[in-house]
Amino acid sequence: MQLSPTLAWLVDAASDSPGADRLLAELGAHLVADGVPLAAGALTLDVPHPLIAKRTWLWRAESGRVIEALGFAPGGLAPDPPNDAGRRWLRDIAGGDAHEDVVGRPDGPLLGWIGPRPFTTDEHEQLRQAARFAATPLAVLAARATLRATLDAYLGKRSAERVLAAPLRRDLGETIQAALLYADLRNFTALSETTPPADVIAALDAWFDRIAGAVHAFGGEVLKFIGDGVLAIFPVVEASPRGACQAALRAAGAARAGMAHLNEERRHLGLPPLSFGAALHLGEMLWGNIGAANRLDFTAIGPAVNLASRLEGLCKPLGRTVLMSGALAAETDMPLVALGSHSLRGIASPCEVFALPET
Repeated sequence: MQLSPTLAWLVDAASDSPGADRLLAELGAHLVADGVPLAAGALTLDVPHPLIAKRTWLWRAESGRVIEALGFAPGGLAPDPPNDAGRRWLRDIAGGDAHEDVVGRPDGPLLGWIGPRPFTTDEHEQLRQAARFAATPLAVLAARATLRATLDAYLGKRSAERVLAAPLRRDLGETIQAALLYADLRNFTALSETTPPADVIAALDAWFDRIAGAVHAFGGEVLKFIGDGVLAIFPVVEASPRGACQAALRAAGAARAGMAHLNEERRHLGLPPLSFGAALHLGEMLWGNIGAANRLDFTAIGPAVNLASRLEGLCKPLGRTVLMSGALAAETDMPLVALGSHSLRGIASPCEVFALPET
């Protein structure tokens, strides 16, 4: 069977494309080289993501550049009509008629093109053939994207990269230095016993939005949601840990501001406020796989994690929202309140404790 260069590339090499953007750009370039007059192209894929429903990549033949547009899911930001971003973009480009193909299955990827003039019958057939042959590489790419998006959603970006790069064995991990943030809600047990389950979940989601949003905004990563608690890390990526410590402190401050705003909203609704405590510490931890032989968990463990957890337990008796260890306090010039040395349950040596000033 004699295949055109475009179809041969789709069979032999397209599945190795690093992403949908490169596949679209290379497919467009191959079609142009095969004589199909193209001004632009668009590729839309479904995305398994908590906020994003679809991703659309837009390619211009003149420059070879690819840009991306996001379609948000219901419950995310503003939901977009299915496949609308690519269609709108192609319609806005001066030229001929648009050609669209749903690839692989009725609800599969949408591949669209527009030319500088109307396509001929033969050119339409070339585009249809390209869409047929693109089904397999697009399925491979979609499967990779689904795996990556799922791991990102459940593990976090850095942890997902680590899991994908290593064998699935429980004896694999590495020692890293990071600023840790451990936080949980106050009086959550009482709230859960007196509040309908749906309202408890709504309160938890609102709390997690504030704390996790602050962590991610300052470059950290949530490792675990533990009941009503959160364990997050800010890895040290340069020789000095100062940047990670400053980021963790700013995230804690942002979370405190976010919770104050949330509690104002809850007050207007006649709901009780949500209070929390957070502890910050700088130390080394083992970051990797633990678990049973056939059921793994990717997490961080070690004395530094234990200390952060125990330190958070001092927030309520000391009447503070955000506490930090002396190790982390030594790496920042932010104004802090010294609270002296305290013994922590299960920790051999007393810990110097500092607090963010209460506003």
